[in-house]
Amino acid sequence: MNKDKLRELLQSLQAGKKDVDTVLESLRSWPYENLGFARVDHHRSLRRGFPEVIFGEGKSAGQIAEIMKAILAQHSDVLVTRVDGAKAKEVKKKIKKAVYDDVSRTLTVRQKKAAKKGKGLVLVLAAGTSDIPVAEEAAITAEMVGSRVERLFDVGVAGLHRLLDHFHQMREASVLVVVAGMEGALPSVVGGMVSKPIIAVPTSVGYGVSFKGLAALMTMLNSCAPGIAVVNIDNGFGAGYLAALINQG
Repeated sequence: MNKDKLRELLQSLQAGKKDVDTVLESLRSWPYENLGFARVDHHRSLRRGFPEVIFGEGKSAGQIAEIMKAILAQHSDVLVTRVDGAKAKEVKKKIKKAVYDDVSRTLTVRQKKAAKKGKGLVLVLAAGTSDIPVAEEAAITAEMVGSRVERLFDVGVAGLHRLLDHFHQMREASVLVVVAGMEGALPSVVGGMVSKPIIAVPTSVGYGVSFKGLAALMTMLNSCAPGIAVVNIDNGFGAGYLAALINQG
């Protein structure tokens, strides 16, 4: 249940349209709902401004669907990350409104048009085409949390002119999410060009000595450009969520 729904419920009680028992029943699942295999945190939307996000890996399609139903019953939007195509197909049989994005591997349900909470723009950059799945996870997350998002893909340092063509777009963004694998140099380059916060996302894309993203992670942590925060390897969700929070400031 989000803040608007709770306010509506309390106003109905104040106006005499609902009695105390009806309101208590509506609040029965607070602060969480025990499904046996999961305790769904319905209070999170009120605390954080966005409901609990479902991590799809390791959960069955049935478990994901049941958690989604519990969140949807509270009139909240739903975001599920890391869902493969086969599992998504099974979930969609039970949640007809669910939308699957096979690039980011996310399932989403929007109960209503998202209110834009951010004052500006979240710009998501991907160094290479192979980094797009992580970048798209970040973009969709930021959009679900309420930010306006633009994407700028395949602008890595191997062809720097591709990035420079979008210099003004980068300067206009309120916060930038920069996703890169291989040696992970792109956030440092962008950090030298803009004055806005940058969230760097290392990906596991690369050859042997990239060590499944460790090389990119180390580069980003050791960046000489100030104003760069680094999230975990392939953590597009974490980067997108943080970007949206910064954009709301």
